[in-house]
Amino acid sequence: MSVTMWLALAVFGIVYVLIATERVHRVAAALGGAVVMLVLGVTSAEHAFFSKRAGIDWDVIFLLLGMMLIVAVLKRTGIFEYVAIWAAKRARGRPYRLMVLLILATAFLSAWLDNVTTVLLLAPVTIVVCRRLGLPTVPYLIAEVMACNIGGAATLIGDPPNIMIGSRAGLSFNDFLLHMAPIATLLVVVFAVMARWMFRSAFVYDAKRAAQVMEMRERDAIKDRRLLAVSGAVIVIVMVCFVLHTTLHLEPSVVAISGGLVLLALSRLNARDVARDVEWETLAFFTGLFVMVGAMVQIGVITDLGQAAARATEGQLFGASMALLFGSVVPSAVIDNIPFVASVSPVVSEIVTASGGLEHAAVLWWSFALGADLAGNATIIASSANVVTVGIADRAGHHISFWQFSRYGLVVTAVTTAIAGLYVWLRYFALA
Repeated sequence: MSVTMWLALAVFGIVYVLIATERVHRVAAALGGAVVMLVLGVTSAEHAFFSKRAGIDWDVIFLLLGMMLIVAVLKRTGIFEYVAIWAAKRARGRPYRLMVLLILATAFLSAWLDNVTTVLLLAPVTIVVCRRLGLPTVPYLIAEVMACNIGGAATLIGDPPNIMIGSRAGLSFNDFLLHMAPIATLLVVVFAVMARWMFRSAFVYDAKRAAQVMEMRERDAIKDRRLLAVSGAVIVIVMVCFVLHTTLHLEPSVVAISGGLVLLALSRLNARDVARDVEWETLAFFTGLFVMVGAMVQIGVITDLGQAAARATEGQLFGASMALLFGSVVPSAVIDNIPFVASVSPVVSEIVTASGGLEHAAVLWWSFALGADLAGNATIIASSANVVTVGIADRAGHHISFWQFSRYGLVVTAVTTAIAGLYVWLRYFALA
């Protein structure tokens, strides 16, 4: 390899270590790495900002930005608090029933919003409800974020890795619904059953506190009915356009940013206030990451790795699928699954191309997506949603340690990944 390749690999490796160990904030690490790549001449401004193959994926950036704008407006209606109170009342204060309802509500919402936003909005409400019922908060937060990671796997927009995979592979919103939603739905049900056993010590019923919760009125949580109606209408239109985007010839990014801006305009809210709720750090992190990964693509490192991996599988589609599914678990658990997917998706693209293209080897993308998404439950640092949830818990006085999370997460990841492997084998090979 050339000196440039070695320099690029060294910068990339250092940035990965900084992100994994959190010695430097991940945004600073990613943007710093991108700057170093540009200064060293590994990539150029033209490639970094304008190349579809080796630059910033603006489709991903604007899809995330659009959805963040929609959620920033939607949260001002109080609808998320409404859902949490509704779940507590439907559970009649019964601890396990409450957990199941929170799991289902979180999984559903995270499929249609990104999972980081979902936990940002629901975790604080869960803490309040648990306090009212006298329940230990940590098990409910852990169960909630795990349901969020599983449910987010169902759609193109539910989990950031899916957005990157969809953009890289040219997979539509409908493709994800058809291939990922069935297994994600099954895994949510499996997880709800597992929760009965894993968190059994947390299910202590307090009749007096339950009665107090039953007196709460979820209607009182709605702060702006007009805004809720407008938001609902815009979201329905956006979702319909997502489903029909291939027919309408509109990219999901165009649909999302258009919906976000239209809703912002119709909301009559102060644009600066709404903009403060946009996760600009996440967008900056993605930007830096795309520049670094694009640099690796530009100098040929990713292509060489992809071709080597394709030769190693020797056209064995099933073996490659299982390798991507189970091989994605460990690295995605050790580091955030977002940088992992951003880095490895170009390699997967090379393998898919070498295996006959999307028409014959799309299963490789689904295997890769399942492995990366489900591994997000393994450790605290495996998913951005996990990190956010732990931070919310800490601020509320509920510490969640690395191993407290992992003792549940590793079990959930092992079970769900095994079921996903069986799903891939049955759907794409045994019954194909």
